[in-house]
Amino acid sequence: MAPEARSVRPTPRGRALRRWFDRTARALPWRVDPSPYRLWVAEVILQQTRVDQAVPSYRRFVRRFPTLRALARASRPEVLKAWQGMGYYARARHLHEAARRLVEVHGGRWPRTAAELERLPGIGPYIARAVAAQAFDEPVVALEANGLRIAARWVGERGRIDTPKVRARLTGILARDLSGQPPGRFAEAVMELGETVCTPRAPRCPACPVARYCRLRIEGLDPGRIPARRPRRRRPTHRGAVVALVRRGRYLLQRRSPGGLLGGLWELPGGHRKGRERPEETARRELREETGLAAGPLEHLGRIRHSYSHFSVELDLFRGPVEPIGAPTPSGRRWLTLSEARRLPLPKATEKALDRLEGRAFPGSGSRRGRRSASAPGAPGTPARRSRRGRTPA
Repeated sequence: MAPEARSVRPTPRGRALRRWFDRTARALPWRVDPSPYRLWVAEVILQQTRVDQAVPSYRRFVRRFPTLRALARASRPEVLKAWQGMGYYARARHLHEAARRLVEVHGGRWPRTAAELERLPGIGPYIARAVAAQAFDEPVVALEANGLRIAARWVGERGRIDTPKVRARLTGILARDLSGQPPGRFAEAVMELGETVCTPRAPRCPACPVARYCRLRIEGLDPGRIPARRPRRRRPTHRGAVVALVRRGRYLLQRRSPGGLLGGLWELPGGHRKGRERPEETARRELREETGLAAGPLEHLGRIRHSYSHFSVELDLFRGPVEPIGAPTPSGRRWLTLSEARRLPLPKATEKALDRLEGRAFPGSGSRRGRRSASAPGAPGTPARRSRRGRTPA
């Protein structure tokens, strides 16, 4: 932190927040060993995940990739598999790309300012500032949902916090309270307050360490109205069908194109329903269009439902044999037992489909629960052809 910043006297609100955090801070794993690498991984995971869910995911990921160089050395499928279950797979891809850039271009040395960190793949303004403040003591405001909400309540801000003018005002408020404070501790204290006390709904105002400096509390304003929120849009549902095409107890899986939604993950063939198509018609058409293969009689195994951040999917799941049985395997596809398939990075909807298949597996397929196949999956083939626009994630 710059000498002139340290000479500034902290505000009463800033001092009260710091004293509270020093007494009550949770022993989160990235705080125990706050290296730049671990702080960065934690911040990426925490972007769309609650702390209680993030902790086991974080521990699993850093156990698999304990250092920046370990992550940089890993293959893309290894990183996606380790990320499985956390969603937002573009973040895993960017994490991997940034790790490689740091090792190959920077020799494993971390940039020490937010401006430099933002030049790395997938590191936006918030993560850059959070890492710069916590790892390198740069006096910058790391502004995310918790900080915006807290600052809006402190001053009774009635404007929409997603507008640039309001965000600039709230950044200035937090910057004043940051003055004279260790930047990393201040950033953590704001996040901690927003996660445990000044929550989006039903904030615990009587327990707030800065309630005496909060306009919402002083004037008895309704915390449900501050900050103002955009009206929620109804989440659309996309309907489609997927095919568990089987040959000699193995199922055909294909890899999604590297970029875009769920890029690089493996799934069953399938996609969107068109017009008034019956689900089985969708299944056969998508199978033919994506793989060039045909199926014999199809058995309907039910419907798979899954929700993503902005939409939901309903997928009718069918199973049937490939016809003819000796048809050539399309490029970029693999015939796998269910246990082999589960070793690959999979979307959640595909995991659900495999669960359904596992309960109805063919005798002798090697896919019953707990049984392991004697054969290991081979090296991935040529990537599958690029998905068509609007394809339903499976």
